[in-house]
Amino acid sequence: MRPILSIMLSLACLLVGAPGLAEELDDADREAIRRVISQQLDAFQRDDEIEAFSYASPSIQAQFKTPAEFMRMVRSGYEAVYRPRSTRFLEVFAMDGQVVQPLEVVAQDTSVVVAYYLMERQPDGTWRISGCVLGRAQGETAEVVNSAAAFARPQSLGPHTP
Repeated sequence: MRPILSIMLSLACLLVGAPGLAEELDDADREAIRRVISQQLDAFQRDDEIEAFSYASPSIQAQFKTPAEFMRMVRSGYEAVYRPRSTRFLEVFAMDGQVVQPLEVVAQDTSVVVAYYLMERQPDGTWRISGCVLGRAQGETAEVVNSAAAFARPQSLGPHTP
């Protein structure tokens, strides 16, 4: 029960957001973040596990070890982003120094979810995906529908330390 409560509280914090880092992102950063997510979604569509895995942060890559393991997790726990019917980027925000890019997703079954992508700037200045939490869109709130252990561990929602 405690892990579910932790996930719900973390998601509630995500929904509120925090000023600061997101406002410091320039247009090039915002575009780069959206491009990384879009490219990973395109790789999912082609079942290109190597390319899809390349957009994951080093910590996610270390956790899943191989592109095949990563894709197995995505296929089993993230069907909405694996095979979306349509997507729409929402406004990026920050929480405790973590950049979060929400993506509204219409799933194949026509349900609507919000995928909260946790983004991590790499030492070379590029962006990678360090996690994702799916929430069911319900007006101004969201209900957690998936937090597959490692792709978006609840503890990763706090401050990020490289």
